[in-house]
Amino acid sequence: MDKYVCLVCGYVYDPEQGDPDNGVAAGTAFADLPEDWVCPICNAPKDQFDKE
Repeated sequence: MDKYVCLVCGYVYDPEQGDPDNGVAAGTAFADLPEDWVCPICNAPKDQFDKE
């Protein structure tokens, strides 16, 4: 699965790890994240991420 990087702060979303602190299970693809999911570091929306 592809990793995605936040263009605002550089946080990398790794689908193998998910975002457990925000209720996203490991193995969740970026495309399957809820539409209201935001970067856990800077709160940027999903459209501020690009494929790494």
